[in-house]
Amino acid sequence: MTERHLNLSKREKLTIEEFVHLAIRSLRLGEFKGIHSVYSGFNEAFKKYFSQDPVQATNKLAEEKKIEIRPIKGGVLLYLPGEAPSQSRGDEALRKMGLEARGEKIS
Repeated sequence: MTERHLNLSKREKLTIEEFVHLAIRSLRLGEFKGIHSVYSGFNEAFKKYFSQDPVQATNKLAEEKKIEIRPIKGGVLLYLPGEAPSQSRGDEALRKMGLEARGEKIS
């Protein structure tokens, strides 16, 4: 994201990337680095601010590596780049089962 100082009192409209980054930083709970797209209120806020589909916008940002997305029950978790967990639950389960260490590949 191009770093510009956001002066929200000017009411200048944010870009989609700025909005998403601001939402992730502002809506996090406790020590969690990501936000749930639905339960945090992000999707509804995005629709009100931009009158657009947040799913298409966040998918595009993820493709551009400007955010990271992890599927979860009821929506997705949104993270700033480099802050998402590196392993999926499936990878973690395989590691705990000792299959990763033996180089087992499950398709």
